Amino acid sequence: MTNTIHISQDGPVTVVTLERAEVRNAVDADTARQLHAAFVAFDADPQARVAVFHGAHGHFCAGWDLQAGARLAQEVHTGVDPFAALEFAPEDPNPPGPMGPSRLLLSKPVVASISGAAVAGGMELALWCDLRVMEADAYFGVYCRRFGVPLIDGGTVRLPRLIGMGHAMDLILTGRKVEAAEALHMGLCNRVVPTGEALSAALALAQQLAAFPQSTLLADRASAYAQWDLDLPHALHQEWQRGKACIAEGLEGAARFIAGAGRHGKF
Repeated sequence: MTNTIHISQDGPVTVVTLERAEVRNAVDADTARQLHAAFVAFDADPQARVAVFHGAHGHFCAGWDLQAGARLAQEVHTGVDPFAALEFAPEDPNPPGPMGPSRLLLSKPVVASISGAAVAGGMELALWCDLRVMEADAYFGVYCRRFGVPLIDGGTVRLPRLIGMGHAMDLILTGRKVEAAEALHMGLCNRVVPTGEALSAALALAQQLAAFPQSTLLADRASAYAQWDLDLPHALHQEWQRGKACIAEGLEGAARFIAGAGRHGKF
């Protein structure tokens, strides 16, 4: 198995780099397993606070490797189910997705550094991240529409939740290209930076998140994810249950504020 995923540390920030330059970082089965393992390990690492997900050589990820897909099609014709290993139950703690980590709900945030193509399954990986920093000439798109490849890495779930049903249906049904300015306008990305600067900007953002009081940040993040399936009273109750455990951290922050820290919006 070729090592296509590289992991490095920048203090409390874990950098996960996808490197398959010959196919614009498209993901095959081995790479998906490596990606899944990398993010499970990040989540379990007590020293790591935030991850940055990066694609090497000018592209984030061009999606599922269609060359590998063609080989799987041959297996299907022989009666073999190549996707049996991807079946999962909703209660599974760390289920692997076709693209790797796409079924994981981590306890810590991930920032995507997006250059070049983030299309098809690559777009789904970007949607899986908490925040997306995008270069000015990068682009999204459900490019798998033209080949009949379904969105099975969370795209039909996360895209409507992120940008609303109207925008999501436009992108899902047409498969059209979405450039950075439009992506920012519709909320598909959080920052647009000059070409070549996504990684440095994502790292700076990750370091900012890592510097905040962590218990409260993680509790608020978890509450935001958990509220989707709850009615308002239950959503407010679970927010209180998570938040009350962090009130002591907030009181310490209040004392720092009174002592002069963090005034006038300073971080």
